[in-house]
Parts: sequence; C-alpha cells; structure tokens
Amino acid sequence: MRFDILTLFPELTDTVLSTSITGRAQKAGAIEVFSHQIRDWSEDKHRRVDDTPCGGGKGMVMAAPPLTRAMEAVCSMGDMSNALRIYMSPKGKLLTQKTASRLASYDRLIILCGHYEGVDERVIELCVDEQISIGDYVLTGGELPACVLVDSVARLCPGVLADDSCFEIESLSDGLLEYPQYTRPIEFRGLKVPDVLLSGNHAEIEKWRRRESLELTRKLRPDLL
Repeated sequence: MRFDILTLFPELTDTVLSTSITGRAQKAGAIEVFSHQIRDWSEDKHRRVDDTPCGGGKGMVMAAPPLTRAMEAVCSMGDMSNALRIYMSPKGKLLTQKTASRLASYDRLIILCGHYEGVDERVIELCVDEQISIGDYVLTGGELPACVLVDSVARLCPGVLADDSCFEIESLSDGLLEYPQYTRPIEFRGLKVPDVLLSGNHAEIEKWRRRESLELTRKLRPDLL
C-alpha cells in the first residue's frame, strides 16, 4: 500500500513513520510512504502558501493554487484507480478502527495536512474525497493526525504485522476493549497473574478473556456496548 503525505513539515512525518513497525514495513516493502513538501508547488518567490482570510479574522489560510497544484502533481505520481484523497481536519469524521479497516482496502491514500487556520474551502471541493479527524480537539497542524492515520491503516496491511491475529483480537477490532494482558513474573508486588491464565485450559481462558473484555468495555467505554 502507498501513502502520500502533503505537508509543510515532511521531516516530521518522515521521522515518525520511519521508526518502529511502520519503518520496518517500509524496509520490507509491505508499504510505501512518501512525504511531499507543499512549498515545492508555490510560485511565490518566498515559497509562501498562505494568505489572509477573506472577510477578515486572525491567522492565515492555506491558499488554493499551491495546494491544488501539489495535490494534482502528487496524484499523477502513481496509480489512482483505487486511491482516496484525505484531508486531516477537526471537521472530519472521527477515525475509528472500522474506518481504518475500510481505508486499508485502498491501494493508495493521499493525505493533505492543513496548518494555520486551515485550507481554502475550494481545495476541499476540488481535491478531497474525505475529511477525517482523530478526535474532538484542535492541533497546530495535520502532521500528527496523518501519522496516526497511516499507523492505524498500515498495521492492517498484509506483511506489516507478523500474523493477522495480532490485530484481530486487540481492542476495538470486534467492538470491545481488549482483555487484560500479563507476563512473567507470576507475582509482582503482591499482585498475581489470574490462575485461569496458568491453567492450560484454553476453553476457560477464552471464556475469561471474553468476560474481562465485556467488563472493561462496560466500565471504561460503555458507549461501545
């Protein structure tokens, strides 16, 4: 799967996504990640890509011409037959595990990172298929949300994780929070691993895990039930 990120800070997205699982997945060829500097498509001698908002107000708005040129140029760099153009925005639909699973069905995601007071609305009308938010809060730019999106989608792609079960049984994959996990030592500071996990009875272990998932979801995220 290919990810293209349009950003004012490619060094940020490159640094985050070149480490850990996403970094190893790129080296293994399971995914491709390209960060593109939006300023490369500015025709201003100072490489500006923003201007003051029409109608007045504080801050700056990313302008339509350089962003549109950037999006069109990046889209032309690869196959668009099964691609989606995304704008990371607090106005967008909330990113969920279900959304990540849907996005993983695409061969290519082109992700636009906003900054300042956002982007000219015409960019969204001309160049964006879907707006996505990672939460009901505002960040200084779309780079961190873009990294979250890439990470959540990439780990569902074939060859990124060691086995499909790595993500099939974790939190939210089936609508519930994941059951508690333990490892050695068996006892630590007076707290012990539950006996059922040491019993070797896999049927009872699965029952326990299911009960714990339901109970944790009820206590921490009742909205999921």
